[in-house]
Amino acid sequence: MGEAAQLLGVSTDTVRRWADAGRLATERTPGGHRTVAGVELARLAQELAEAGPDVDPAGGGSGSGAALSARNRFTGLVTRVVRDGVMAQVEIQAGPHRVVSLLSAEAVDELGLEPGVLAVAAVKATNVVVERPR
Repeated sequence: MGEAAQLLGVSTDTVRRWADAGRLATERTPGGHRTVAGVELARLAQELAEAGPDVDPAGGGSGSGAALSARNRFTGLVTRVVRDGVMAQVEIQAGPHRVVSLLSAEAVDELGLEPGVLAVAAVKATNVVVERPR
């Protein structure tokens, strides 16, 4: 739940409230801890992003609207992969930022990129490098 909260840019309590309200589907481990499937987290991340930057993700009114610096590395969830022959388009939702990268289909396969997977988009000039954290 903590990692989900960090990726969505909200508190752990907010994620728990969303789960309790049915906005975010969770499962319980044998030990009773809640987990969120990556695909479900990606769905909610897209929903929050589509709401716009001036909407509080917790649903309680307007956000701060402050500019953020990502320091050229965007950690987020893969929300979409579109293949077209040798190339692929990968979309990553990193908090309020949607990052789109074009890379080879082979690289997508090697990285195991698919919706719900955690990935990092490293931005340098006009190129975006996508990697998976270990």
